[in-house]
Amino acid sequence: MTSTAVIQLFVFLLAGFVGFQTITRIPPLLHTPLMAATNAISGISLVASLVLAGTNQGLLSTVLGTIAVGCATANVVGGFLITDRMLAMFKPQRLEAKESLNS
Repeated sequence: MTSTAVIQLFVFLLAGFVGFQTITRIPPLLHTPLMAATNAISGISLVASLVLAGTNQGLLSTVLGTIAVGCATANVVGGFLITDRMLAMFKPQRLEAKESLNS
């Protein structure tokens, strides 16, 4: 393993640790804005993984790019579904409003 690969692995592990520590300390009130920012970052990584998968630099590059496309797509779709569900919790229910008017 070259020194560059060791440094890249170290940076990857450090980023994962810092990301985990950051996410676990976010108060629940900030989850919706955080998800919106995460969706934007995931969209950027989706574009980058599409470029990586399509560069034809070799089999390993194509396979890793394809896996990255799948992971980034799942992250973007899941993030939007969760954000939509969280925002729906703050919308007033129409049936409850109609029942209160009829009473």
